[in-house]
Amino acid sequence: MSTRTPNRVVEGPLSVVVAPGSEAAAAYRSAVRAPGFGPEPSLDLRYLGGRTLPDLTYTLVYLEGWPADGRTELDRALAAAMTDPDLNNVLAQYFPSAVTATFEGSLVHPGPVPDRVDRTWVETLAGQLAEGRAVTCIVLPPGAVLADGDVDSQHGLGGYHGSVDAGSSERYYSVAVYSDGDNGIVAFDEPWKNVCATLYHELQETRTDPDVEDAIRQGSAPGADKLLGWYSPRGGEIGDIPMAEANGDIGLVMKEVPLADGSGTVPIQLMWSNAVDGPEGPIPQPHPTK
Repeated sequence: MSTRTPNRVVEGPLSVVVAPGSEAAAAYRSAVRAPGFGPEPSLDLRYLGGRTLPDLTYTLVYLEGWPADGRTELDRALAAAMTDPDLNNVLAQYFPSAVTATFEGSLVHPGPVPDRVDRTWVETLAGQLAEGRAVTCIVLPPGAVLADGDVDSQHGLGGYHGSVDAGSSERYYSVAVYSDGDNGIVAFDEPWKNVCATLYHELQETRTDPDVEDAIRQGSAPGADKLLGWYSPRGGEIGDIPMAEANGDIGLVMKEVPLADGSGTVPIQLMWSNAVDGPEGPIPQPHPTK
């Protein structure tokens, strides 16, 4: 076991007594890297100067064809995961103050959906649906294939996030495929759970690196990298690094984890933690910076 404080890592068991919930208790927390991973500090995220969203709001937009019971379960589980204090403690190391997430509700968007949904179609819809500051999470119905250029959800794509111009402001969106069978990323026993983990991944990347698509659009233009928020020059975004490091064993990072209030479990993907130089699960104390 390694125990990390803001200024040092102490190997071995603790030999101190501290008051529960105190600053001392927070400093002596146990740093627990997910099983199956060694430390990889070269992959740690760096803050490159771009925007971040510590106070995140989001909506869910189900495209026509989603089962009603799956919508109810996904609404509940994603909201619980995004507000869980133990999960948010992992994110806290990247922000100067506490992170928050507000679910502004869900709706079913009627109308036909192409068999193959590309980024242009997604961004057109996101521009039409965008409202206020909320991130619009578009959830594809069963059978729809999500594509991004030559890559699609029948060959490993689960979703992505980006931004669109909506009048005088930029609006953020994420999109997730209905992961089931040979479409999307299937890690759990029910499709809504797979979607929940995908959207958790995308929303945490939107929180830590919302303007990545603007940086991609600018390519090699001077200053493009300064649009990036928290990003690993060697590994990518906070959710992408664990998936890449799992080397195909997605069960190492896509897990059902207990909620802090004891009300059950939620399906999520573990995020990258600089504090442990690897993916980290929920932690019950405030997270010190590295």
